[in-house]
Amino acid sequence: MKQNNIRETLGKHAVIPVVSFESVEAVEPTIAKLIEQGIHCIEITLRNDCAFECIEKAISLNTEGFDVGIGTVVSKAQIEKAKNIGVHFMVSPGINETLADAFNTSGIPFIPGVATPSEIILGMQQGWDTFKFFPANLFGDLKALKTYGNVFPSIMFCPTGGISEETHESYLALKNVISVGGSWLV
Repeated sequence: MKQNNIRETLGKHAVIPVVSFESVEAVEPTIAKLIEQGIHCIEITLRNDCAFECIEKAISLNTEGFDVGIGTVVSKAQIEKAKNIGVHFMVSPGINETLADAFNTSGIPFIPGVATPSEIILGMQQGWDTFKFFPANLFGDLKALKTYGNVFPSIMFCPTGGISEETHESYLALKNVISVGGSWLV
C-alpha cells in the first residue's frame, strides 16, 4: 500500500521545520515567522505535554496552503488522535510492524523512520517507498544516503537529525532525498 501520497506532501516542502513547542501561545507567531521565510509547513513533535493542543492550534489557524504535521508518532492512539484533529501528515522516528496497519488505514500521508537496510526492507515489504532517515547524523549522514541510493534506487528519503542550515543543501542535492527536516528553521 502506498503511503497516502506522502511524496506529494514532501515534494511541496524542501525543508520541514521540526518544532517542539513549550506553549500553545508560541504556535501562531512561529507559523507567521515561517510563512515570512517562505516556508509553508511544520512538523510539531509529540515531545511535550501541550503537543496536541499546539497541533490543534496550528490547524485552527487554517492558513491557506500551510501543512501541519505531527511528529514522534509511536502509538496507534496517537495515529487515531491525528486522524480526529485533521493533521496533514504524520512522521514516526522508527518503523514498526504493529503500527503499519494503523498508518496504512489512517488516510493521512505518513513517513516512517529508518536507519538500517533491514528497516528499509521491512518498510518496502509494506509497499512503502519513502522514509525518514533518522537520526541522519548518527547513521552515516550523506555517505549512508548515497549508498542507499545505489542499493535501493526506488526509495526516497527525508533525512532529519543533525541537519543544519549549513548542511541541508548537500542533502537536498542527492537524487534520493525529497526533503529534509530540521530545527534550525525556528
